[in-house]
Amino acid sequence: MMNKQKTIKIPVEIKGKGIHTGCTTTLRFLPAPPNSGYIFKRVDLPEQPVVKALVQNVFDTSRGTSIKNGDAVVRTVEHVLAAILGCDIDNILIEIDSEETPILDGSSAPFTACLQKAGIVEQDVFRIVYNPQKKIYFKDTDKDVEMWLIPDEGYRISTMIDYNNKVLSSQNALLKSISDFNQNFSKARTFVFLSEVEMLLQRNLIQGGDIKNAVVFVDRILSTEELDHLANVFKQPKVTVLKEGVLNNIELYYPNEPARHKTLDVFGDLCLVGCRFSGHIIANKPGHKTNVEFAKLIQNQIQKTYGIEIT
Repeated sequence: MMNKQKTIKIPVEIKGKGIHTGCTTTLRFLPAPPNSGYIFKRVDLPEQPVVKALVQNVFDTSRGTSIKNGDAVVRTVEHVLAAILGCDIDNILIEIDSEETPILDGSSAPFTACLQKAGIVEQDVFRIVYNPQKKIYFKDTDKDVEMWLIPDEGYRISTMIDYNNKVLSSQNALLKSISDFNQNFSKARTFVFLSEVEMLLQRNLIQGGDIKNAVVFVDRILSTEELDHLANVFKQPKVTVLKEGVLNNIELYYPNEPARHKTLDVFGDLCLVGCRFSGHIIANKPGHKTNVEFAKLIQNQIQKTYGIEIT
């Protein structure tokens, strides 16, 4: 059975700080015509250039997935893209008035709620879902990452992570279908180790970060002075550590929330293939860089198999 393409009914917007730049950003979601795909529009720049959410437009994956077209840049797009796909949307225009999407609570849930408020409407064009005909395998030896796409009529993601760390070791998660995302994965927040926070602060990054938009795992013992310093950095009256090593008494939504967030990232990054496709994705220790490389392989196989060009 073929389904029709979908967009949103009415424009909606959401505002927040970018995680790295600290700038306040407004995202405005608008309906888009059939076959448009996912398009960002930098309304703060002269002539308001657009950047399509396509893997060939990715230029940076260091602390998130960032895309550009000429001088128009849009940073950390993965949580927004995951929410759009999770709402089963095919075509949407995203106006943005700075170079970085808002981090909000570090998950896709606020974007999902915003899109659901807009409402979803069918369009008079059928959706094409491409079916890769053979297994696709990717390995990054340096990062110890492996990813597979196995032909399947549905769409599933199995994710495994292992940080070989006392506070966060091995976990796994399974997204059973696109319709499984909103309820079971959209709330999973980004996470970081304290040692990474220190490095990012030294590099003048995470200017918009605080303990409300990331789960911070404490991977070493902290002195009272260090806890007081973190409280000052994150503008909190006090910072404490749970027994299991989570900063400031944040309760996890799920025991495997980190694995679910990595699944969210895969889900969002693979939107950059630029079309709907089926298959069972298996991701072992994925990251943004490897997600993007894997998306390129999927896009290439679809283009070769079906004789199309995804632009």
